Amino acid sequence: MNIGEAAKTSGVSAKMIRYYEQTGLIPAAGRTEAGYRTYTASDVRMLRFIRRARDLGFQVEAIGELLALWRDRSRHSADVKQLAQAQIDGLRRRIAEMESMVATLDHLARGCSGDDRPDCPILADLEGEASVVAPACHRGAGFNR
Repeated sequence: MNIGEAAKTSGVSAKMIRYYEQTGLIPAAGRTEAGYRTYTASDVRMLRFIRRARDLGFQVEAIGELLALWRDRSRHSADVKQLAQAQIDGLRRRIAEMESMVATLDHLARGCSGDDRPDCPILADLEGEASVVAPACHRGAGFNR
């Protein structure tokens, strides 16, 4: 099949397929006499594997490691589990960071009067005055609630 068909079947865009090939994540595709890339059912399985790994948040480097383990029939499942656990740990850190961002923005938005006055704790925080503005918020002063 050609790159368009492989993209449609695998759910990976043609642009990303070319990128994965360029970076060495996947082997170079076969070529027709006219120079067009050709893909096999095995190539599509590999692209689906990559797409699913990306859906789970794995970075390209880790996907390369997963692909190597997937191809290695003498692999140890402990190696795969270690990569998955590292991904879980990273996702949990990112979730905690995002929850902290939500809490900060929620606090700032609640402290903003949202009227026609120019004073705005959100902009003050973004400007870097958070060390001055934020402590007053926590004491219940400085913001209209």
